[in-house]
Amino acid sequence: MSRAMASRYIASMEDWSGTRLLHRTTRQLSLTSAGERVLELCREIVRVADAVTEVASRADTPHGLLRVTAPSILAEVQLIPLLSNFADLYPRIRIDLQITDRTVDLVQDRIDVAIRIANHLDPSLIAKRLGQCPSRLYASPRYLTAYGIPTRPEDLNAHRCLTYTHLGGTEWTLKRHEAQVVVQVMGGFQTNDALALRCAALSDLGIAMLPRFAADPIVEANKLVVVLPGWEPTTLAIHALYVSRRHLPMAARALIDFLATRLRDK
Repeated sequence: MSRAMASRYIASMEDWSGTRLLHRTTRQLSLTSAGERVLELCREIVRVADAVTEVASRADTPHGLLRVTAPSILAEVQLIPLLSNFADLYPRIRIDLQITDRTVDLVQDRIDVAIRIANHLDPSLIAKRLGQCPSRLYASPRYLTAYGIPTRPEDLNAHRCLTYTHLGGTEWTLKRHEAQVVVQVMGGFQTNDALALRCAALSDLGIAMLPRFAADPIVEANKLVVVLPGWEPTTLAIHALYVSRRHLPMAARALIDFLATRLRDK
C-alpha cells in the first residue's frame, strides 16, 4: 500500500472514531491511547473475520453474493453467456456484475473479483491468468469500398482510425513475424467503451482494433473485414484479480477456477 493510501485510510479511521489515533512528528509516528485501543479492536475484528472465513471454507458448496467487475465487450460476448453454466453448477452463488471499462479500486468499490484484459497489472493485487486476448484490425466492407484497403501499416495514416481510450489511444503497435511497427493514427471518433468501438466499425465510421473473440464471428457474417491480416497488435492476457489469497471467498475461488477452464487460450 502506498504512503498516500495508508494516510487516507488512517484519516478515515480517525473520522470514524472521532479522535486522533496517531501522534505525528516530522520524524516518527506513535499511537495515542485511543489509537492503542482502536488497534486492539481492529486485531479482534481480524480474528473474527479469519474465523468466519475458516467456517465458510468448510461449507459443502460455495454460496453468497459475489461482486464482479469486467469490461463491457468481454462481459457481453463471453462472460455473461458463461454465467448461465456457472449458475447451474453453483445455484447458491449470486452474482453482482459491475460492467465498466475503467480500472476500479477493488477495496473502495467492494469488488471480490475483477476480470481485466491487460498485460500490465497492479502489483498490489493477486492475479490469475484465465486466457489470452488476441486482436486484429477491422472495418466494414462499405468503409473499405469508399476509402480503399490499406496494404501496409503506413497506409493507416490516410484512413479514419477509431481509437479506444483505455488501450493504445492514437498509437498502434503492429507485429508481423519479427517485424514491429508503431503507427500514429488519426480519426474522428474515440471512445472509452469497447462495445461502442465495435458498433462504430459496424456503422462504417472507420478502422478499429478489436478483440478477435468479439469481431471474428461478425467477419464470418460478412459485416466486418480483417484489415492488414498479416499484421496483428500485441496479444493481451485475460486475468482475474483479487485483493488477498487469505480472505478470498469460496464463491470467488469457484468463479475463478470455472473461468480458467472456459477461457483458457480460446
